[in-house]
Amino acid sequence: MPRNAGDRRVALVTLGCARNEVDSEELAGRLAGDGWELVDASDADVVLVNTCGFVEQAKKDSVDTLLAASDGGAKVVAAGCMAERYGNELATALPEADAVLGFDDYASISDRLDRVLAGEELTAHTPRDRRTLLPISPVERSAADVAVPGHAELPAGLAPASGPRVLRRRLEGGPVAPLKLASGCDRRCAFCAIPSFRGAFVSRRPTEIVEEARWLASQGVRELVLVSENSSSYGKDLGDPRLLEALLPELAAVPGIVRVRVSYLQPAETRPSLIEVIATTPGVVPYFDLSFQHSSEPVLRRMRRFGSTERFLELLATARRLAPEAGVRSNFIVGFPGETKADVAELARFLTAARLDAIGVFGYSDEDGTEAATLTGKVRRDTIDRRFDRISRLAEELTAQRAEERHGTIVEVLVESVGDDGVAEGRGEHQAPEVDGSVTLHGECPVLGRPAVGDLVRARVTGSLGVDLEAEVLGVVDRVGVEPELLARALAPVGSGG
Repeated sequence: MPRNAGDRRVALVTLGCARNEVDSEELAGRLAGDGWELVDASDADVVLVNTCGFVEQAKKDSVDTLLAASDGGAKVVAAGCMAERYGNELATALPEADAVLGFDDYASISDRLDRVLAGEELTAHTPRDRRTLLPISPVERSAADVAVPGHAELPAGLAPASGPRVLRRRLEGGPVAPLKLASGCDRRCAFCAIPSFRGAFVSRRPTEIVEEARWLASQGVRELVLVSENSSSYGKDLGDPRLLEALLPELAAVPGIVRVRVSYLQPAETRPSLIEVIATTPGVVPYFDLSFQHSSEPVLRRMRRFGSTERFLELLATARRLAPEAGVRSNFIVGFPGETKADVAELARFLTAARLDAIGVFGYSDEDGTEAATLTGKVRRDTIDRRFDRISRLAEELTAQRAEERHGTIVEVLVESVGDDGVAEGRGEHQAPEVDGSVTLHGECPVLGRPAVGDLVRARVTGSLGVDLEAEVLGVVDRVGVEPELLARALAPVGSGG
């Protein structure tokens, strides 16, 4: 493809979690606002890889992606968590990368890539514990941020600045998008290095979040997935530790948004008022992404966390009293230093009683710079592997049983794709994107026909395979551009049929 002089083409490759996805879209917004063209890696002058540095496998995937990108002829730049966490160490170990950029480079990302493209060698930063930096308030941060001038002339698809803050450009289509609540974390879990390279917890202002939600809705987004390192802490640095309870109804009321989903809740901070808002607010899905990590009290104390099997079961009971079909997912670590057979048995007892919809299991490994890496009582690797296999098999059995419990129930499904054969696929309220399974829809609405991408469909569950469900379409709850009266008619068979 011929290129004009001065053309600058960049590809962004995102690894890791939904928080990284938002970071990439903010980087894309800055670059597009400064005249960069966003392209596929095969056609790029620069490939910017937003790496993940959380666990060993993620770090390996990040390095493999950087190496693969370096084979394509474009300049390759590492950014993201792994680049921030290791800085000049990564640059030395990976000479194939043309530059390694930290979070402090993001505000000037266009300049940095221009310099890389010109052949300049950038010195990678020396990593530092970002918890030791003085956090600035969200107001100060926004005022100091780089606003892109001339919003009226911005390329199509760029989010206008919600206040003087970074822009955002969606990199993927579809009716679901993450929306960042905050950055950083103030907790000191013994196994986690994230606070050291993400820094202190800083909430975004509610007005800024709502404005970005409106923009996402204008881009065709129907479901907002709220992300942060710890969503249950939202607002505490703004002087209101219950600010999330006030924000959720505002987001649910944004025109075009049919679902708001909260992710990354800390059990110790999931207060009754927050449970009530999540479980009972129209438009907010009754979904609880709870970071339990274990259920044995001795293990949790060594992890510098709180709770127990009984406390966690009571938390789940509280949620299910308000929303009996609420979805719940969690992650667990096996093989943490000092873990005994009795601790593993206690975890198995909790999992059996908890009726979780989705379970992630991880075998413990030392993380650089964490307290856990210095602890005594390390569990042998072969023992960790056996415990991982045992708990993973149990988790698969239990989540499949939970899916079977939903047979015959009515679910609301947000349609995310429709195959060439017309079969639609989406997710129920109890299923978060990419991690919790999906629902395959059969049949069509008697009034509006086959489901379309972006539809919110009511369906009856007819079967399951693992965590994935099969369901028969009963009616369309919401479709863009359809009058309420017609939607009411589309749902009439549901009411008359029970």
